[in-house]
Amino acid sequence: MEAIRARVARRALGTGDRLPSIRAFAATMAVSPSTVVEAYDRLAAEGLIRARQGSGFYVASAPPPLTLTEIGPKLDRALDPFWVSRQSLDATPAVAKPGCGWLPADWMPNDAIRRALRKVARTDAAILSDYGATRGPLALRHLLARQFATEGVDAGPDGILLTGSGTQAIDLICRFLVRPGEIVLVDDPCYFNFQALLRAHQATIVGVPYTPNGPDIERFADVVAQHRPRLYITNSALHNPTGATLSPQAAHRILNIATEQGMTIVEDDIFADFEPEPSARLATLDGLSSVIRIGSFSKTLSASIRCGYIAARGDWIDALIDLQVATSFGGVSPVAAELVFASLSDGSYRKHLEGVRRRLNHARRDVANKLERLGISPWMMPRGGFYLWCSLPDGCDSAEIARAALNDDVVLAPGNVFSVSQNASRYMRFNVAQMGEPQIFEVLARALAATPD
Repeated sequence: MEAIRARVARRALGTGDRLPSIRAFAATMAVSPSTVVEAYDRLAAEGLIRARQGSGFYVASAPPPLTLTEIGPKLDRALDPFWVSRQSLDATPAVAKPGCGWLPADWMPNDAIRRALRKVARTDAAILSDYGATRGPLALRHLLARQFATEGVDAGPDGILLTGSGTQAIDLICRFLVRPGEIVLVDDPCYFNFQALLRAHQATIVGVPYTPNGPDIERFADVVAQHRPRLYITNSALHNPTGATLSPQAAHRILNIATEQGMTIVEDDIFADFEPEPSARLATLDGLSSVIRIGSFSKTLSASIRCGYIAARGDWIDALIDLQVATSFGGVSPVAAELVFASLSDGSYRKHLEGVRRRLNHARRDVANKLERLGISPWMMPRGGFYLWCSLPDGCDSAEIARAALNDDVVLAPGNVFSVSQNASRYMRFNVAQMGEPQIFEVLARALAATPD
């Protein structure tokens, strides 16, 4: 009954659609036909389906409005990606946010942004008032194309589409490539909003275990051969939440497997500028043949200035442009794109990044040492970035710790929020840049002490 309700909820079955035959559904569910008969009879009694003599069972009424929390596993609200996102986004300044995914405001290049604002304010009226061009401003696309060329990615400005954000970039790609019910592969653990967005597209999510060098390659090969996923979405550099970096050997194996199985890879490169030096990139090795690169500037420049990008093969960019016009009418905000271009062109931006990397190196060591004193151990020490993926002491459940900490105005990110398999209850992601207040460690200590043995 729950399986049929879920199909109706995610629109895999619509009004008037025929349900699977009793014999076929019994085989799918590994139950007896009599069990399916009873389930269908109960659903018919509820009014969700109806029987047609000699024809089978059909969906009787219009499906309810799409509720994302009803799609996928039923999770404790403290483990729900939407709950964690809301707590972080809606928190007042008095609330500490070591579970959030961005740098503090005073770490960002605010002076450069103010200069860019003044410059854009004096620009053409069309930039301030008109819709954006479908690909986005050429100057920013040229800048990105030059940056990609230094890495060996020959995208060219016409191979780049500017979007409203990195999240919108993935949304457009899913609209383009994924149909309801199709399988998408993600890392386990992975960035929790990947899962939230894929739920919105009614995709079937499959996870593969992640290691310090990338996905477990043997499991990766087995999962791809078994499920034939449409997409694989990942971070190659400074993986979210683990902070791991894809090794060159793993990158080559992943590309070979993807090519053999006809799978497209979406490489989210949002943390690239936090690396001390560039590591292996799937887009570089592949040449944007079966890899799509996406990114944005929310982590290094400003989350308030919404601008992302997609780099992909030309025919796909054309199709994605049409989708962006259909869903947003026009391209990225001209004001946002001009602010990004002016800020990136500012001579201070490179120095800003160097300073942030130095501060993060110090913060990672300092926070790791303080967490160790509480019995919280980093899974690995990342090369860069601001995440530490940590194991809690034996017997501790990260969801319970997160609930207790929220009572003291501290927002944490429990491990199972990131885990498709829900096997990360002993883990938690910490943002080291957001842990400068001593009371955060005091709250953690109290929450740990209150955990039953």
